[in-house]
Amino acid sequence: VQLQASGGGLVQPGDSLRLSCLVSGPTWEYHSIGWFRQVPGKAREGVSCITSHDSSTTYADFVKGRFTISRDNAKNTVYLQMTNLTPEDTALYFCAAPLVCEPGYWYEYDYRGQGTQVTVSS
Repeated sequence: VQLQASGGGLVQPGDSLRLSCLVSGPTWEYHSIGWFRQVPGKAREGVSCITSHDSSTTYADFVKGRFTISRDNAKNTVYLQMTNLTPEDTALYFCAAPLVCEPGYWYEYDYRGQGTQVTVSS
C-alpha cells in the first residue's frame, strides 16, 4: 500500500483547507486510513482515522468539530476537510494505515506516506 498526501498550503487563521490522501495497492480498501501531523521537535499527533469496513470515524479532541475525514473508495482517496484553522494547526500532515483506528492506539502502522505542509499564519 502506498499513500501520497497533497493539498497543503499557506492559509490565514479561520480559513479552510482540504487535504487528500491518494492510496494505491491491491488491498488498500481493506485498510483503515488515518491522518497525523508533526511539528519539528515535537511528538507526532494523531488527528483522525476512518475505518475500512464501515467508514467509522474518530478524531483527536483538539480537532473535533473542525475537521472531517471521509473516504471515496472509487477514487482511492481519503480526505481531511479542515475548517477554522489556527496557527496551532501548522504542521506537516501525513496519512498512514494504522492497525487500530482509535486515538492512542493508532500510532502503529505498516504504511505511511510523505506529508504535505500546512501553515496557518496571518
